[in-house]
Order: sequence, then C-alpha cells, then structure tokens
Amino acid sequence: MADTDWDQLELNPRIITAVRRAKLKCVRDVVCVSGPELQRLTGLSHSDVQQLLTAAATACRHRPPVPALQLHNGQSCHRLSVACPVLDELLRGGLPAGGVTELSGESGAGKTQLALQLCLSVQYPIQHGGLNSGAAYICTEDVFPSRRLQQLISEQSSLRSDVPPAVISRLQFSDQVYIEHTADLDSLQVCLSRRIPLLLTRGLVRLLVVDSVAALFRSEFHASDWLERTRQLLTVSSTLQHLSHEFNTPVLCINQVTDVFNSSDHSLGPLSSNVSPALGLAWANQVMVRLMIRRLQGMVARGDQSSTLRRLEVLFAPHLARDGRDAAVWREGVRGVVDSDR
Repeated sequence: MADTDWDQLELNPRIITAVRRAKLKCVRDVVCVSGPELQRLTGLSHSDVQQLLTAAATACRHRPPVPALQLHNGQSCHRLSVACPVLDELLRGGLPAGGVTELSGESGAGKTQLALQLCLSVQYPIQHGGLNSGAAYICTEDVFPSRRLQQLISEQSSLRSDVPPAVISRLQFSDQVYIEHTADLDSLQVCLSRRIPLLLTRGLVRLLVVDSVAALFRSEFHASDWLERTRQLLTVSSTLQHLSHEFNTPVLCINQVTDVFNSSDHSLGPLSSNVSPALGLAWANQVMVRLMIRRLQGMVARGDQSSTLRRLEVLFAPHLARDGRDAAVWREGVRGVVDSDR
C-alpha cells in the first residue's frame, strides 16, 4: 500500500498524519516495527499504536482467518468437483482450491477432456460442487477444442443429472470460459502476471488451466540450457502457486509424459517402457497434487457409444492415498466406470 493509500484505512486522521510524518510509506513498514518503536517514531500513544497495528495487519490480510474448528473438520478448503461421483470419491471431493494440481498422460488419454469438464463444473453453485465462477484456459500448443466444449455444454443435463434442470438452464457456460493462447514463455508470463490476475481480481474466474505446461519448455530449450530452463520453470511455478493461494483458486496444469525404460529389461522396445510426467524433479517439487490418466487395453460400451477404458490415478498428494479409478470418455464427458458398467 503506497503512501497515498493511507486514507483508505479506518484510522483517525491524527494517526495517519503522525504515520506520514514518520515517513512510514506502506503498511508493511508498520507491521515490521515493534509497538514501542512505533511509539518512538510517531509520538503516538500506546492505544493509538495498537489501532494502527490492527488496521495495518487487516490491510495485509487478503483473506479472512480460518477458525481452528474449520481446520479440524477439514472445512477450510473448497473443492472443485470433477462432476463424477466415482472420480470425486477418489479425489475426496475434487480439486483443492489452494494449490497446483498436475494432470499428466499420453496423447489421447483424456487430459483435455477432463480439463474442459472442470471448466464447466466450476460454474455451478457451491452446493453442486462448483465455485460459482468461470475458468481461464491457457493453450500453449494446440488450438482450443471449442467444438468439444460446445458438445459438453449441450450434454450437461445428461452428465449432471444431480443438478435441477432450472439451475443448468440459467448458466451461460460459453461466456464464462476465457481462452488465452501463448506461443512462448514470455507471452505466458505476461498472461499469468497481467491478464489472469485481472480476471481473478474481478471474480470472473475461479479455475486456471494451463494446457500444457511442458510444451514451451520442451520447444525453447536445448539439453545444454538446463540451468536457464530450471530457472524459468521455477519462475512459472512460483507465479502459479501465488495465483492459487492469493485468490484461493484451483490451478490445473496439463503435463506431457516421457518414456522410462526399465534397466533390468534388456529389450529397448516400447513394451519394456513405462511413462512418467515430464519436466523432472524440479517441476515435481512445485505441485501439490499429481494425477495421471492413462489408456488401458479394454473397451467399455454403453448404448450406442463405446470408449477405450482409462484409469485416473493419484501419484501423490498430501491428503490422498495412492489409488486409482477406471473411467471412460462419453459424449457428455468423463465418467468413472464401475463393475456394473463393464
């Protein structure tokens, strides 16, 4: 808070005049000084200094404090529903509001499908698993799949049979998905530092999707540039974490995968390989929840539709067990598969 903003605090003008005379230019200058030192600098009484400290601390706090009882009951963090009871059970309610979630997988596994589904789920009221706001979708490699989004919108009544039709009909889904395209790291940083905070500040979005986080780092750096690559990677991840915690917003980062060959297997063919999320340990340490979706060998059918079986797995998370659920991609979206569906 700059010097010209002191008048915005609910303080006696006499206190504000004393603060300015002491050349304390922002609230951080106040909270970093002890009470007796503030009395010496400003000449204010003990009660005046206490009022000043309370007002300064309130101005620094961007969100109201969370009572201990809510923390004990696990009510301090809203969850964004995936719009599927089976997958929500796996994630204990959905994506956490504060923190970066990574979703990795091979091409065609269903990463973008799930991201689009979340872009619609976030628009529902809180009582229906949403956050009552829109989504910002940053594309770094492919064109935004607008036709698939429109198909998902048209099938919402089928996917969300738990929501009253009147609620669904009131939502303007297309108007609440804000799309950005970034072709390089510089434009990504501009987007994350300027345009996205503006949307978040205005309350227009409560979900940020980056699809994909690995594309720009793989295309812009050679193997010898690992130090600069790591520095840029940490800068981007720090910005994403700041946005998530500052605005209590889920951040979903789509990631690619790399082949990992089993050293105990002498074969170098594809069947001897596994996959792991791209970008290595430097990126892995920056995410709070790491999910992976992969295609399985089997198929599942339902009516006139059929889908390759998928599996969504929790690789790590501080609040989740390492587990997984089978899923399939239908016209209306991604749904978990239970034994009765097989």
